[in-house]
Amino acid sequence: MRILGIETSCDETAAAVLEWSPSARPSGPAQSGGGAAGALRSNVVASQVDLHARYGGVVPELASRRHLERLGPVIDEALDRAGTEFEAVDAIAVTCGPGLVGALTVGVAAAKSFALALGRPLIGVNHVEGHIYANFLEHPDLALPAVVLIVSGAHTDLLLMRDHGVYEMLGRTRDDAAGEAFDKAARALGLGYPGGPAIQDAAGGGREDGVTLPLPFPDETTLDFSFSGLKTAVLRAAARPAPDGVERRRGSTAGIAAAFQDVVTRVLVDKTMRAARRRGARTIIVAGGVAANVLLRSRMTEAAGDLGVPLRIPPLALCTDNAAMIAVAGAYRLSRGERSSLRLGAYADLDITAPLPETQAGA
Repeated sequence: MRILGIETSCDETAAAVLEWSPSARPSGPAQSGGGAAGALRSNVVASQVDLHARYGGVVPELASRRHLERLGPVIDEALDRAGTEFEAVDAIAVTCGPGLVGALTVGVAAAKSFALALGRPLIGVNHVEGHIYANFLEHPDLALPAVVLIVSGAHTDLLLMRDHGVYEMLGRTRDDAAGEAFDKAARALGLGYPGGPAIQDAAGGGREDGVTLPLPFPDETTLDFSFSGLKTAVLRAAARPAPDGVERRRGSTAGIAAAFQDVVTRVLVDKTMRAARRRGARTIIVAGGVAANVLLRSRMTEAAGDLGVPLRIPPLALCTDNAAMIAVAGAYRLSRGERSSLRLGAYADLDITAPLPETQAGA
């Protein structure tokens, strides 16, 4: 089977082709010329960073218009790279939420049109679940239950994955997501957009010594997160005068960035490990755009090693939004007999612990 994945939840227009056998779970990307079940044949992402950078964040209406312009060419390129004709697609998996409703609508409408025209199964996919399944490309048999940290611009969720499609919410942000906090801190420091790479680059030239920022929501009685206060602390630190001139100001910016990155990664690691200990996790999964942060990956690796629990983090290319993760998540849903109806909609809010709308099992 060839599954076409479509992702348009925010500001990346993406399409991917996964070649998958119903008798085998998806595996990692095959080498050129390979024919193994579960081979990722293509994964195309068209970023909109250049469009939104001038505004310091994603403008929903502009994102929707750009998806309309790019989705057709991106799908064509994905099919071409996979060496697959449109008519040879056996199923279509599409992100139906959560995300920007206008952006989601572009992808969902296209996927429903393809499913109707080809007479193929349609599989709606929760965007958050897609991030989780990015890990299953390389580790299809990872042990469950798993504690999962989803950390991105829109989400900071701590989940227990009991089985495929079965999730329990352990904790989530009460205000800003971690990625959102990175963007806002970078803006306050004049570092540009997107904030994650900008903060990481700036922090590489500075030390947190001498810069004190509060540890965000260190309360050990809860696994929830809160980053709004930390963002405010960065704004205050950035507003302090720099009496020694430009060079000192540059050092101050690097120091604030390093301190910010330090406390964010520290609280993410601490709460994830606490959840893994409490719930007897057999695997720890980290996913989402912030999972690309080098310091977070390093600290998670060290902490999971100390705990003696395997850690799974996607390769950098699969941390940010992409359609490969949607195709894989769709493949697992397809293997359970799930199908979405042509009444599938675009949902700005979509709870990963609840059944997908307009989707039936065993169909």
